[in-house]
Amino acid sequence: MRILLTNDDGIHAPGLAVLERIARQFSDDIWIVAPAEEQSGAGHSLTLSRPVRLRQFDQRRFAVSGTPTDSVMMALREVMPGAPDLILSGVNRGANLGDDVTYSGTVSAAIEGALAGIRSIALSQVYEKEGMGDTVPFAAAEAWGAKVIEPLLGLPFAPRTLVNVNFPPRPAADVQGIRVVRQGFHDYARGSVVEGTDPRGYRYFWFGLHGIEHTPGHKTDLEAIQDGYVSVTPLQLDLTHDASLAELAQRFD
Repeated sequence: MRILLTNDDGIHAPGLAVLERIARQFSDDIWIVAPAEEQSGAGHSLTLSRPVRLRQFDQRRFAVSGTPTDSVMMALREVMPGAPDLILSGVNRGANLGDDVTYSGTVSAAIEGALAGIRSIALSQVYEKEGMGDTVPFAAAEAWGAKVIEPLLGLPFAPRTLVNVNFPPRPAADVQGIRVVRQGFHDYARGSVVEGTDPRGYRYFWFGLHGIEHTPGHKTDLEAIQDGYVSVTPLQLDLTHDASLAELAQRFD
C-alpha cells in the first residue's frame, strides 16, 4: 500500500514524525510531501501569484514552498510515480473540530486528496492550553492513530468525502475509546486582534482565537473530545444546502 503523508505544520513538525511512525505500521511505501514552513490556517488555498519550489531531502521526502493544497498537488502530479492508495494529513498540533475545518490546512490537504478520488484522512492532536509550542504531547495520537486508521482501510469512502480525526488532550491510557460523531459548531465570537509595533515602528496585528463552544445538538466532535474520546467525523465536499433550493428557485421563477 502506497501512502502519502502531508500536513500544515511544516516538513519538520513533530506531528509529522508521529504520523510517519503510525503510517509505517501499515506500509513501507511511504512518501512525504509537506509545506516547507508552517501553513496553519491556510485552508484550501492554492498558490497562484508566485512560483512554487520543491526541495528534496531524500528519495521519498520533499518540502514545498507553498500550502498544504500545493503539497498534495505536487505530490500527485510531480513527485510520486503513481497515485497513493491513502493520504494521511497531520498529525496537526491543535484541534480541528467544528468550524475549525473551514480554516484548517490539515483538513484541506485531505480535501485535495478526496477531490482526486483518493482515500484521505486528516488527523489532529488537541491540546489543553495555548502557548505550548513544541511541547504539545502527541501520546494519544501515537497510541491510538493506528487503531483509528486500520478500520477505515477496508471501508469504501463515498465520492468526495474524507474522514476527520481528533485525539483528546489526555495521556494515551486515559483515552476512553473512539466515537463516530457529526461535526459540531464552534463559535469563536470573531476571535481577538492583538496590536503591536515592530522594531521599525510600524503597527502590526496578530489574530487570536478564543473559542466559545456552541453545538446545535449533542454527540458531536466537540463533546467527544471533551469526554476523552477520539472523534471520527466523515465530511463531505458538497456544501449545497438542499433545503433552500426550492425556496430560492421560487424567487427566480
